[in-house]
Amino acid sequence: ADLKGKLSTEAKYHVKTREDLSLAYTPGVAKPCVEIANNPEDVYKYTWKGNTVAVVSDGSAVLGLGNIGAKAAMPVMEGKAVLFKEFGNVNAVPICLDTQDPDEIVDTVVRISPGFGGINLEDISAPRCFEIENRLKEILDIPVFHDDQHGTAIVVLAGIINALKVVGKEKENCKVVVNGDGSAGIAITKLLLKYGFKDVTICGLYGILSKDIKDLNWAQKEMAEVTNLSGQNGVFG
Repeated sequence: ADLKGKLSTEAKYHVKTREDLSLAYTPGVAKPCVEIANNPEDVYKYTWKGNTVAVVSDGSAVLGLGNIGAKAAMPVMEGKAVLFKEFGNVNAVPICLDTQDPDEIVDTVVRISPGFGGINLEDISAPRCFEIENRLKEILDIPVFHDDQHGTAIVVLAGIINALKVVGKEKENCKVVVNGDGSAGIAITKLLLKYGFKDVTICGLYGILSKDIKDLNWAQKEMAEVTNLSGQNGVFG
């Protein structure tokens, strides 16, 4: 608590003299501004954009805590920013939005995107997270990545690949059960299917995901069409 957060801003350029000040800010800063205005791609040359990611959340699905809101999500987003810096030497800025409306989230991220080289979406609940990510990918010319989906899916697939090597099995002969039908579970399932697993079944709060279940959201309905091909039904407990 005494640290008051995990992050701080560190200057690459130190201001010790009047000349330093005139180069870091006015009037010297006008030179790169003009260069970027004439050639927008030079923003990657003169600013931190190319090595800086925005870690964006609305606090609607934070770890195991659920919908705790933007302010309470800040420690997690700061933590993710620390991981970017410590493990990849990539600058990351936590941005917690006080809205859970997909249109407002997309609009806000688009408007702040000029200052970042990539967007890392974090802890946004399903199925809104799928829509938000897809729309941002269509609009923006920088990478957009929803960590809860793709980061988790990559790790799971890597673990399964190595586990199959240990037990001497082939993916075509395996039956896979994915426990959870939220952002991570659906992304894991999509990646497993793309990799070549044929028999995948998803389980959620209602039990086995199947086309017979009513009140599925659109993302769950899509997955019900390509999983549980044997048409099993069942609930927990």
